[in-house]
Amino acid sequence: MKRKVLAMLCALAMVTAALAGCGGGDKKETAAPVEGTEKKEESKAVETEGAGASGDVKIALITMDSVDQHWVNLNEGAQKAATELGVEVTLLAPNMKDDAQQIECVNNAVAGKYDAIMVAANGPDAISSALKEAQSAGIKIVYVDSPANVEAEATFSTDNKAAGKIAGEEMIKALEAANITSGNIGIVNVNASTETAVAREEGFRSAFEGKGYTLLETQYGEGDAAKSQTIAENYITQGVVGIFGTNEGSTTGTGNAIKASNSDVIGVGFDKSDAIQNLIADGYLLCTMAQNPDVMGYEGVKAAVAAVNGESLGGKVTDTGVSVLTKETLGGAGGESAGGSSDVTASKAWKIALITMDSVDQHWVSLNEGAQAKAKELGVEVTFMAPNSKDDAQQIECVNNAVAGKYDAIMVAANGPDSITSALKEAQAAGIKIVYVDSPANLDAEATFSTDNKAAGKTAGEELLKALEAANVTSGNIGIVNINASTDSTVNREAGFREAFEGKGFTLLETQYGEGDAAKSQTIAENYITQGVVGIFGANEGATTGVGNAIKANGSGIIGVGFDKSDAILNLIEDGHLLCTMAQNPDVMGTMGVEACVRALEGESLGGAVTDTGVSVLTK
Repeated sequence: MKRKVLAMLCALAMVTAALAGCGGGDKKETAAPVEGTEKKEESKAVETEGAGASGDVKIALITMDSVDQHWVNLNEGAQKAATELGVEVTLLAPNMKDDAQQIECVNNAVAGKYDAIMVAANGPDAISSALKEAQSAGIKIVYVDSPANVEAEATFSTDNKAAGKIAGEEMIKALEAANITSGNIGIVNVNASTETAVAREEGFRSAFEGKGYTLLETQYGEGDAAKSQTIAENYITQGVVGIFGTNEGSTTGTGNAIKASNSDVIGVGFDKSDAIQNLIADGYLLCTMAQNPDVMGYEGVKAAVAAVNGESLGGKVTDTGVSVLTKETLGGAGGESAGGSSDVTASKAWKIALITMDSVDQHWVSLNEGAQAKAKELGVEVTFMAPNSKDDAQQIECVNNAVAGKYDAIMVAANGPDSITSALKEAQAAGIKIVYVDSPANLDAEATFSTDNKAAGKTAGEELLKALEAANVTSGNIGIVNINASTDSTVNREAGFREAFEGKGFTLLETQYGEGDAAKSQTIAENYITQGVVGIFGANEGATTGVGNAIKANGSGIIGVGFDKSDAILNLIEDGHLLCTMAQNPDVMGTMGVEACVRALEGESLGGAVTDTGVSVLTK
C-alpha cells in the first residue's frame, strides 16, 4: 500500500512538472542567478563547452531530499545551466531521505521518458536496480554529489575522504592550541549507508590516527538538525572535547547543541547554510567544509546534455572542490570562498594585470581564458602580461610595468615565494590590490586561488604506488622532474609525492630540474630511464610532457605520472605512455581571481582567504 501511495505522489509530481515546467515549482525560464556558480562554471573538467541541445532535452534531477540548502543550491546551479543550454531540468526530489521514494522518482523519470537523470544517490546500492532499468530504457545517468554502484556518464562530487581528513586536522589544531591533547570526540553522521558521509567520517577518523584522542562510536541523526542536536547534547554530557557533523543537518545540530549548553566543545562540520555560517560567526562552530553544490548541478547538466547528444564522457569523476570556512574567512566575505556571493558589480572599468609564470604552458593559457571571460562579464579590463619563459627578472619587470601603467589590481602566479616580493610590496604601496592565482609569494594579499598542491602531489604518488604494486613491483628507484627549487606550487607537489612513498620499499632519487621546458624535461627523464628507474613524476605541464615523451621513446614498462592538462599530456595518457595526470582548474583560478580583484577594488575585505580550486585524476 505504501508503494502505491508513493507512486501516486511521484506521479502527481510528474503531472505538476508537465504543467509548471519543472518539479517543485523550479522553472528553467525563471531561474534566479546562482550564488557562487560563476566561480566555476567555465571549468573544463568535462569538455562540454560546446554542448547544446539537439532538440528538446528533458533531464530529471533527483537529489536525496528537497529541504537541505545543499540540494537547493545544487538545483539552482542545474537550472542556470538549463537556461543557458535551452533544456528542461525537473527537480524530482522527495521531501526526506527515503530509498523507496527515491526509487519511485527514478521509475517515474523512466515513465516520463526523460532523456537523462542527474542523481545524488542515498546509498551505493539502494537505487542501483532502478538506475539499471533507466539505462536499459536509453536514459543517460550522471551522478552529482553521491554515486551509486552503476557505471554512469560522469560524476561531479567532492573528494569526501580528503575533505573529512581536513576537518579532523582543523579540529586537532584547535584542540592543541587550547592545550587539549586527549579526550573523547563525538561524530554525528547521517546514516551508515550514505557513501559521501561515510567517506567524510573515514577521512575524519584517519586524521586522529596516532593521536591521544578517543573517537566514540558514531551516532546517526538521518541528517535532521533536531535529531542531530539531541545526539550532540548527549555527547556533551559525556564530556567530549569535540564533535564532528558530517552534513548540513548534522553540523547545524552540533552547533545548536554547543550553543544551547554554552560549552567550550569544538565543533566542526560539513556543508554551508545561513544557519551554519551564523553558528561559526558567533563562535559555536570552529569551521565547516564548504562544498560547491551549484557547480555540481551546473556541470552535471552540461555533461548530461553532452551525453544525450552522443558525446562519450568516459565515466570521469570530477572533484568540484571544497573550502574551509572559519570565522576569519567569513568575516569580510559573507560566507563565500574568498569574497561573498557572485553578485559582484564593477562601478568602473577597473584595469587588472594578469602576470603568470609564462605565456606558453596551456595551464596559463587556460587561466587567462577564465580571467578574460569573467572580465567581459563584469565590464573590466584584464591585460595578460606574462613573460615568454619562466624568468624572475622578466616577472619583476612585468610587475613594475603594471605599476607604471597605473593598473588597479595585479593577479599573479609567482615564480617563487621571494623572488618578486619586493616588487609586489612596491605595487601595494602604490595602492594596487594583489590577488594570487596558482602560486603565492611571501606577501599578504587580498585572496589566493590555488590547488592544494601537497595533497594533490600525494595523490599522484599514491596512484604510482598502486600501479607499481599491481605490476608486482615493490622496490626500485623513482625519478622526479621539477621546474626549479623555488616555485612554491611545484615544491609542494614534490613534498606530497615524496610523502606518499614514506615507509615503502622504493628509493626516490635526487630531483632534477627542467625549468618547465618539455625538451629539457625529456632529456632528464631519458637519463633517469638509463639509470633503470621504475617510475617518474613530472611536477608541471612541461615536466609531465617531457616525461611522457621520454617513456614513449625509450621507456617501455616505466610508469609516468604528472601534473596539469594539455592536449599533449592527454594524448600521452590515451596512448599508454603516462598513467595519469593531476588536472587542476586554472580557468577557475582566473575566473575567481578577477572576481576577487573587483570585490577588493569595490571596497570589500576578503580577509586573505585561500581557496582550493580542486584537482581531478585523469587516467586513460
